[in-house]
Amino acid sequence: MAHAILRLLEEARMRLTGHVIGLLKEYMRDLVEQARQEEHAQQTFGFTPTAYRSDQAISDLLAILDDRIESKGDQVGLPEGFLHQMWTLCNEARPHVQERVWLEVNLGAGAPSKSTMRELTYRALIAYLERQTE
Repeated sequence: MAHAILRLLEEARMRLTGHVIGLLKEYMRDLVEQARQEEHAQQTFGFTPTAYRSDQAISDLLAILDDRIESKGDQVGLPEGFLHQMWTLCNEARPHVQERVWLEVNLGAGAPSKSTMRELTYRALIAYLERQTE
């Protein structure tokens, strides 16, 4: 029974189109820019930035997707069930993304900023998603 359900879910998985990947990249750029602005504001007021992880970047992406789908999902052409699909894909991608980000962070010098962590995470996530749609 469980195998049949998993097979049905796999068959129902929507293919991510170029349009949808493009929207994801746009939302990711928005989140990176938002992080840069936050970092600038923190520096201006002398606050020390807090540590930020790749799983937080993924959670932020899912939150903005939820917000955008609720506010204008039909207008931008996101398919029905897209948020659930992205949640599932992000869960599947999480180990891959964390490993890739960990490698890139440890090749660099010092702790990455929130914007850098988002950039690394989203780059790894897009690479994973593009491989899944081939």
